[in-house]
Amino acid sequence: MISVVIPTSNAAPSLPATLAALQSGRESGLIGEVLITDGGSEDETIAIAEAAGAKVLRGAQGHGGRGGQLQHGAVAAVGDWFLFLHGDTVLADNWLFAVEAFIADQNNNARAAAFRFALDDPDPKARRLEKIVAWRCAKFGLPYGDQGLLMSRQFYGKVGGYRDLPLMEDVDLVRRIGRKRLAMLPIAATTSARRYREGGYGLRPARNLLCLSLYFLRVPPKYLVKLYK
Repeated sequence: MISVVIPTSNAAPSLPATLAALQSGRESGLIGEVLITDGGSEDETIAIAEAAGAKVLRGAQGHGGRGGQLQHGAVAAVGDWFLFLHGDTVLADNWLFAVEAFIADQNNNARAAAFRFALDDPDPKARRLEKIVAWRCAKFGLPYGDQGLLMSRQFYGKVGGYRDLPLMEDVDLVRRIGRKRLAMLPIAATTSARRYREGGYGLRPARNLLCLSLYFLRVPPKYLVKLYK
């Protein structure tokens, strides 16, 4: 059984589609629970989650980022497998079969899996960015949180799980997992392109790369938050 953990913060516009895409897994019994770890939403996020039958965990702000929320959800989860998703990420219709196959392989009890990055924008610049992300994942084994992350409870505990970081919590975890223990599933995880449309398809990725580079140079994530926004 999978526990799906979704950190939220004013996610009302996007959360319905995220939850709807999981319905096939809930109906089949593969997904046993959906946990919304909310970081203080002031919109309809909680009402939407509860109406969809999700369990809402409040007071999961941590240091103001997703790290604490994800950690909080994992501690409360009861499934043998965890699927971490962002509240603006929608899995493609055929996700269920790929996830079932990954879980059925006993060798994957000590591995993790992420999905293929996609954006909900027809702009050709979005396709170019998707190709860059695919190259980054293939070359460095470095998917970000908006690509989802699937792993067994046992493996999550072995690698130490999410840390309560205000930023780079996803990079921190996948680096501990390591490229050889990470599989990329050929299933699209379509994420909102809002940040790229607003920040620019050139400037926004450049800013992300700068934050990543500074993080690799051991600049504490708490100092990168303002630069990232």
